[in-house]
Amino acid sequence: MSNIAIIEELYAAFAEGDVGRILELCDPDCVVVQDSALPWGGQYEGLEGVANFGLALGGTIDSVVTSDGLFEAGDRVIQFGRSRGTVVANSAVFDMPEVHVWTLRNGMVSRAEFYTDSRAMLDVLNMAS
Repeated sequence: MSNIAIIEELYAAFAEGDVGRILELCDPDCVVVQDSALPWGGQYEGLEGVANFGLALGGTIDSVVTSDGLFEAGDRVIQFGRSRGTVVANSAVFDMPEVHVWTLRNGMVSRAEFYTDSRAMLDVLNMAS
């Protein structure tokens, strides 16, 4: 399976809420990174870290990623698109561009880096309900 096909399968598992499949596609030493300014941000390590990242993210926002494209660059797959959803605490709606950088090793995700406009996301998170 190509690296892009693996990432496409990963996004399908996210859409279906299939945590088991997500973890199967990740290396046991996988690292997840997002700006630590965000409530779910920081660096998470291992499969437990992947699960904890998902719990922290899902406990803060209810979002869907719409991919505008994927391309491969060596051992990385870059996805660019939009993240749309609502904030759990205040029901504020957001729609912002995002980029995900996936590093693969031996057919598994070894690193995931998530980028969005942190300042804009913090503004939405801090809106009064």
